[in-house]
Amino acid sequence: MKYKINLLTIHKEKPLDRVIYFTLNYLRYILVITQIVVIGVFFYRFKVDQEIVDLQDTIDQKKEIVLVSQPMIKLAKQNSFKLGQVEDIVKKQKNFLNSIDYVLSIFPEKFLLSSFSLAEENISMTGTTQDISNVNLFLNRLRKEAKFSKIELQNITKKDAGFEFIFQLVGYKG
Repeated sequence: MKYKINLLTIHKEKPLDRVIYFTLNYLRYILVITQIVVIGVFFYRFKVDQEIVDLQDTIDQKKEIVLVSQPMIKLAKQNSFKLGQVEDIVKKQKNFLNSIDYVLSIFPEKFLLSSFSLAEENISMTGTTQDISNVNLFLNRLRKEAKFSKIELQNITKKDAGFEFIFQLVGYKG
């Protein structure tokens, strides 16, 4: 037979002893972990604040760049507008010259031109010819090629020098 003898008395712990034991053994770990978390949050906050300051400096620099470049942008827009106007004028001039070149290239040799007037999109020609069929051929060729939006034989009269005609050509299409 075996006997078990316990010489230590069972000691009943008091609540105060339990609190003291917890405080001495576990609370210090909790405090250390809490301090580490607080220090981490502090450094993170410091880092975020520094990023905010850096971004604000970048924004201020960009604002300065925009302010400095505003006159150049305004000048570039003005130049662009003027360039567009110049291109329109050059286009109109080329169209005008092409219309004159076209009319002169198909103008019959048997016509004697007495007046040739040019307006913005309008060509008016007055002349004489001995043969009335040349006027008809010229008119038919203009209508066939259809390079003008309006082709009009305004007047044809018989004179001593031959037949006098007046052509009105409007809106060269190229």
